[in-house]
Amino acid sequence: MHRIQQHPILSVEERPVVHITVDGTPIEAREGDTIAAALMANGIRTFRHTARYHEPRGLFCGIGQCTDCVMEVDGKPNVKTCITRVREGMTVRTQEGNGGSAS
Repeated sequence: MHRIQQHPILSVEERPVVHITVDGTPIEAREGDTIAAALMANGIRTFRHTARYHEPRGLFCGIGQCTDCVMEVDGKPNVKTCITRVREGMTVRTQEGNGGSAS
């Protein structure tokens, strides 16, 4: 995992590890992380592919205002990963297109 270990202003606290599965691969995340933060810490940058041109999308706004970071989470499409916290045993999949409903 690639994480900030030291910061000149903010304190970096160690938090418990949780385990999630991303596209069939188990990864570790920190309790309290958003899904997007856990993915980025594990080197995953593509969260979905667009419907028309199959272009990769990832984290863009980071505050839940756009839909670039949506993924399928525990079978539910169009989950905004930048504002959804990880939980133990969560299953996350790269979303293809609009995930069955308009994005």
